[in-house]
Amino acid sequence: MKNNYSRHILVALIIIGGTLLCPPKAAHAAVTTPLLLQQQVITGTVTDQNGLPIQGVSIILEDTKRGVVTNLDGEYRITAPANATLVFSYIGYKTREVPIDGREVINIQLEENIAALGEVQINAGYYNTTRRESTGNIARVTAEEIENQPVISPLQALQGRMAGVEITPGGSHPGMAATIRIRGTNSLREDGNYPLYIIDGVPVNPTPIESSSLMSSTGIDPLNNLDINNIKSIEILKDADATAIYGSRGANGVILITTKIGYNQGSGLDVRLYHGVTTAPQRYDLLNTQQYLAVRKQAFENDGVEPTERNAYDLLVWDQDRYTDWQDFLFGGTAETTNANLNFSGGNNTTSFRFGTSYFSQGTIYPGDYNYHKITGNLNLNHRSENQKFNLNLSLNYGVDTNKMVGNVGFNSTTAILPPNAPEIFNEDGSLAWEQWERANLDNPLKGYFNESNTQTNNLISNISLSYEVVQGLQLKANMGYTYYDATELRKQPKRSYNPADENIHSSSHYKTNRTSWIIEPQLIYNTNINQLNIEALLGTTFQENKDHLENFQGRGYASEALIGNLAAAESIVNARTENNDYRYSAIFSRLGVNWDKKYFLNLTGRRDGSSRFGPSNRFANFGAIGLAWIFTEEPVIKNGLPLLSFGKLRGSYGTTGNDQIGDYGYLDAYEATTGPGGLYPTGLANPNYSWEVNKKLEIGLELGFIENKLHTSLSYYQNRSSNQLVGYPLPAITGFTTVQANLPATVENRGWEVELTSQNLETTNFRWQTSFNISFPKNELISYPDIEQSSYANTYRIGYPLNISLLYEYTGLDPETGFYTVKDVNEDGSLDYQDRLIIKDQNRQFYGGINNSFSFKNFSLQFLWQFVKQEGRQTLFSAGRPSNSSVDVLSALEGDSKYQKISQSSQASQAYNYVINTGFPFEDASFLRLKTLSLSYKIPKNLLKQISIKNCRLFMHGQNLWTLTDFTGLDPEIPNSGIGNLRSITGGLEINF
Repeated sequence: MKNNYSRHILVALIIIGGTLLCPPKAAHAAVTTPLLLQQQVITGTVTDQNGLPIQGVSIILEDTKRGVVTNLDGEYRITAPANATLVFSYIGYKTREVPIDGREVINIQLEENIAALGEVQINAGYYNTTRRESTGNIARVTAEEIENQPVISPLQALQGRMAGVEITPGGSHPGMAATIRIRGTNSLREDGNYPLYIIDGVPVNPTPIESSSLMSSTGIDPLNNLDINNIKSIEILKDADATAIYGSRGANGVILITTKIGYNQGSGLDVRLYHGVTTAPQRYDLLNTQQYLAVRKQAFENDGVEPTERNAYDLLVWDQDRYTDWQDFLFGGTAETTNANLNFSGGNNTTSFRFGTSYFSQGTIYPGDYNYHKITGNLNLNHRSENQKFNLNLSLNYGVDTNKMVGNVGFNSTTAILPPNAPEIFNEDGSLAWEQWERANLDNPLKGYFNESNTQTNNLISNISLSYEVVQGLQLKANMGYTYYDATELRKQPKRSYNPADENIHSSSHYKTNRTSWIIEPQLIYNTNINQLNIEALLGTTFQENKDHLENFQGRGYASEALIGNLAAAESIVNARTENNDYRYSAIFSRLGVNWDKKYFLNLTGRRDGSSRFGPSNRFANFGAIGLAWIFTEEPVIKNGLPLLSFGKLRGSYGTTGNDQIGDYGYLDAYEATTGPGGLYPTGLANPNYSWEVNKKLEIGLELGFIENKLHTSLSYYQNRSSNQLVGYPLPAITGFTTVQANLPATVENRGWEVELTSQNLETTNFRWQTSFNISFPKNELISYPDIEQSSYANTYRIGYPLNISLLYEYTGLDPETGFYTVKDVNEDGSLDYQDRLIIKDQNRQFYGGINNSFSFKNFSLQFLWQFVKQEGRQTLFSAGRPSNSSVDVLSALEGDSKYQKISQSSQASQAYNYVINTGFPFEDASFLRLKTLSLSYKIPKNLLKQISIKNCRLFMHGQNLWTLTDFTGLDPEIPNSGIGNLRSITGGLEINF
């Protein structure tokens, strides 16, 4: 209203000024105002060919930069001259130019233009591009593909959706950090393979947070505090052309997360709710009590040993008729999941905003009252001046989560394979039972059950971007960000969690992690067109500082359980550790993008990085890349000669990125205070000479579109070589130090093929079917490491093989005399060690991918994603005869004709088992085809909603990890060498727009 008022005043002043200043001859002309000055309000609705409203359609006044966009209902309102022309445009639809001709209501229908889908804007980090014009390899998923998934970290929603992107769950506990690898493992260091996370232009530390709870094996995912329903898109930059502009931070790929913004027309309130249940989808096939006891008795009979209460407590002490399904006891529970989301957005021609909040909770499948809660808030504000020269974008994301998990307790596979006749875990009063376990000289397997672990994190990610167009084509821009991450964890360990005979005391463990960072990136952007030549240039600089604080200690000797955690009540504080790290980073970067006639494309990027993690002589390094693309279907001979080929692009890139993911201060000697003589003792050995790890990336790609792009396919070959490996080089104990930071002359290569395909299979007035498919064939190899035999990695890696290998013995069958497993003593020295482990087992995936289908029929929509992986895994539950449960497969050994060794409880049998699990014997096909997601929704007709003032209402059901087809006999083929990874969840909810 204010803008319209100002515009009317301006028009009135022009008319009055013209009347006063023009000569009398012109006074008569002023009686009738020219049509261009007759402003009027035009309203209307934009729909698709099915009559459904289209949100976000751009309506621009022709030959100006002034315009609006449609709201959620496809409605718009604009003030324009009576004889002007409105230009309606939206990605994927044909642009329409509509004269106003004095009309006040203009409703139009846009026709879909499949060929224009390649014009969808893609976030490339410092600039935007389109899929059609991109010279690099950028994968992208949108909100429609990932929202409503009952996951905590947004990374978990990406599984199976992108070629070249491997995501492995950390485990079944909520909040555990997943492992993500973009085109393989580049570094010998586990912590040197993290990709760069950038959220709304702000880099975020990807390192998981340390924890002492059940999440200790993986740490806490730093992205947990994000609301997945607030994410607009996730782009992953893979090749040199896309990542080199990030220099030393782009070696392992870049993940760009962009949050949603408001719309420029009107306002709206969006509410989304869902609730569901989560369970463990798989079980081991184990022996029941009768089968187990038969196996145990046969073991003693085969060995000729008399059972006693010491070696056969399960036969002589424990109840022979008792049966407990320990898998059901341990992870057979049902966890409830709840999510509530509330967002309000709106704006006018120059300003848009969106703010909202969300709540997420998830229980546990394990025994006990453990849960995860998350509350988030977000604000996005966008403003541009009337003359379109000044732009402001503000983004704030804040999240608080609380994870109440037990710490230091046996929620693992060892408990799941307890003898089926093992005694009760709890007494009738709820306390831990010890008597029956003590008679077997064992601890209660849930020792530590009453421990409490409370982890709370606070995460703020803020960004403000300012830009101003100085002259046409020249823009000044500044991007500024600040992040704050704080995690506190208290683990209470009451003595009732432990055996009273051990005389334990009340104790507590305290962890605190604080991360803060700021970044400032001034930029100069230039864009110009010279006939058919388009030039885009970018010059910028980066100033960044990260500060990390870590402290942990233990309190011991509390007088009562109620006082645990109150350090003033502790008798002593022990094992205190404090770390403070200050990391500073600066860079200058540039880009030159050139295209001729939108047919030939050249993209040059470069960056000079400076990092405080290196010594003075190696602090700076240069990185850069070149990307080329040729849209050959724009050539007349191909356009006319191959009418079925609607799009064809050949692209390639080569360049270098780097890696500085190492600890701080490694080039300096490090000391810690001590109460001993001298006051200090050395803890770190200096090496001022190590330098940057370098990753050289090469890629060639071909993209083809057929039948007006109804079928689009992409083929990419990549080769990445990471050299000058940065590692903590192990040192002999005699030196007094464990490692020293150094460069190794090792070169790791990742190469492979990626295939992507999308198709519009069928489309009618009421029905649509779309399919997308991706598959990756990765290959990882250590191609060079001079003198590896003399290094500390001689028993870890092999030249010519992947980094993820197992060195195995050669299995030579069952000993005909003893009936036990045998392995080959290669050097015949009478002992088995690493010199005998000559079998090299590749544990990487041979290929992986996903296929997604989307169907829509009238108001119904159905979407499902299949994830598939080709790999091998190890299954070791075939140790029959010892006092623990086994796979039912070992029953074949009772009959004598079996691939498994003679049933025995002897130490010789145990030793043979320990040898054979380090051969190829326990490996089996762990390939799988999994129904990863399934979503069904129904949109209630609008004519039923008008009476209750609701614009839209959608009901939906969502399933996650519903069904898995596999020959693997373990719990989860996705993590075949671990326990439970993916949980099955079913949720239902509704989305309402007011």
